[in-house]
This record gives sequence, C-alpha cells and structure tokens, in this order.
Amino acid sequence: MQEDGQNLNTKSGMIEVLTFDLQGETFALGAGIVREIMDMAAETRVPGAPRFVGGVINFRGKVIPLANLRLAFGMEARAATIDSRIVVIELDLDGTPTLIGLQTDHVHEVTTLDLAASEPPPSVGMRWRSDYVTCLVKKGSDFIVLPNLQTIFSDRSNSVGGSLRAVA
Repeated sequence: MQEDGQNLNTKSGMIEVLTFDLQGETFALGAGIVREIMDMAAETRVPGAPRFVGGVINFRGKVIPLANLRLAFGMEARAATIDSRIVVIELDLDGTPTLIGLQTDHVHEVTTLDLAASEPPPSVGMRWRSDYVTCLVKKGSDFIVLPNLQTIFSDRSNSVGGSLRAVA
C-alpha cells in the first residue's frame, strides 16, 4: 500500500519507523522514505507558497521545500528550539520523486511498530482531519500517529496557486 506515501501496509506486519514529536504528540514516518535528519537550517521564505510550506532550504546543494506539519495539523507555529530537527524525506508526488524537509520539535528514534496494533483514525473526536492520518499505532500505553503524507501534500486546500513542487 502506498496511498499514504510511506509504503505502509496498515493491516498487518511490522514496520520500521522514525519517531518524532510535534506539540507533545508522537508521530512516525516509514524509515524507507527518510533520507536524512539534519539540524535546523536557514529558511528562505517563498511568497504565495502553500500555507504550511512557507519556504525552502538548501539540502546538499538542492533547493527543497520545508514543511511545518504543525500548521498542516492545525497546531500553533513555534520557534525552533535546540531539539528541533529537519527530517528530509522523499515522496512520490504525481509520479515524481520529491525531496521535502519536515520541521519537527524533537526526533526520537528508529523503532519497529507492530501494525497489527494499529487502528484507523476515529471519525469523530480527533483534533485533526482524519484523512491526514493513516492510522494510530498503540505502543505501550501511548498512541503513535502515522500521518498520511500523500494526502497532506496533495491537498489543494494546503496550496496557493500551484503544487508543492512549484515551491522548490
């Protein structure tokens, strides 16, 4: 299954993920799409860019968009701290491999999750749009959110006058 952009089969099996925090919530990305974890970098603002992708950064000589998932999930923007990191991922958007930087509050670890312990997002009671969440995975007494990056980055309500690739 690749509908979430992370090659996740959310019905069964184990998956290796990178976990990180956004506003005290733990999120996870399939490790296969992660290209690098880097310290915060100087961002160049881009007028007219999608609301949660307001700028670009230099990644190994390439200009890539920097997304703030806090804004996509309706959280308040926050200044970077000493723990903030950029996770560079590669997503297939409209058939084109696209590098994107994701601003995080804190990166935790690479771990394995049992997708048998996953559940679809509830249709009511969520703070976020349920289509932005692939599933919630129970680990111990906590839930880890697996975002649906494909939906987030292809959602027209997140873009202003074009696609994400138009930013880069």
